[in-house]
Amino acid sequence: MNAAQRLGFPADAKLLMIHADDAGLAHSENQATIQALEHGMVNSYSMMVPCPWFHEMAMFAKNNPQFDYGIHLTLTCEWETYRFGPVLPVSEVPSLVDENGHFFKKREQLRENATAEDVEKEIRAQMDKALRLGLSPTHIDSHMYSVGAHLDFFEAYKRLGKAYGLPVLINKQLMQHVGLDPNLHAKTTDFTIDHAYVGAYAYFEKGQLGDFYQTTLEQLAPGINLILIHPAFDDREMQGITVNHPNFGATWRQLDIDFFTSEQTKVTLKKHNIRLVTWGDIKNRLRK
Repeated sequence: MNAAQRLGFPADAKLLMIHADDAGLAHSENQATIQALEHGMVNSYSMMVPCPWFHEMAMFAKNNPQFDYGIHLTLTCEWETYRFGPVLPVSEVPSLVDENGHFFKKREQLRENATAEDVEKEIRAQMDKALRLGLSPTHIDSHMYSVGAHLDFFEAYKRLGKAYGLPVLINKQLMQHVGLDPNLHAKTTDFTIDHAYVGAYAYFEKGQLGDFYQTTLEQLAPGINLILIHPAFDDREMQGITVNHPNFGATWRQLDIDFFTSEQTKVTLKKHNIRLVTWGDIKNRLRK
């Protein structure tokens, strides 16, 4: 039984979420995400609470409840010159930060240094900060899927979802990508997204990122599918943030918004009988 059947959809239904990660990262990221929601096919997004532009996107979410959004739990900061850290005081979660009080750049550094206790404290603090602002998220997911850097972190992530009554993003491909064995650590009681798709650097480097998205849509399998994108504008702000980081850099992010606001992509969805669903739809059906 695939995830779509578990929610009461036909076995052959092609269900898709086009999800924008990283809202709150920057003003450019926020404005592109809003454009993709209002004029494109993006139908869900998630916010990075520790980031400087989180508040702007939180206010948009409160004023536009028609759009589906979640909390993008953040435990890493991959950028060279744009640095940020936890919402809690560093003294309360010292294992999560480098010598400058910033999140580590890589999941491997998080795995080597962080304690599960500090991880759980910080992700709960991020949720609580969002809720204090009056947000009503439909789900929880994770920046760079860093909650999968260690099994203990992953279990804390799942506990968080249960504590707040929200589905969390669990997917076998993402688990494998960060080094968790889904055969051992994805339980039958977990709600698991059938297929998740993220662009690879090899496609971007060859100028084939749009081709990857197009092929993904044309060959979409039955079940619940998730395409993770990172829309932003290729402007001076994003160029500065992503300096020396072409992987998910400013140019890549512009390509994401261009593809998922194009008329051709709308035609493709209709041609292949793809139905868009949201995390809110999933949450409501899981409660039945």
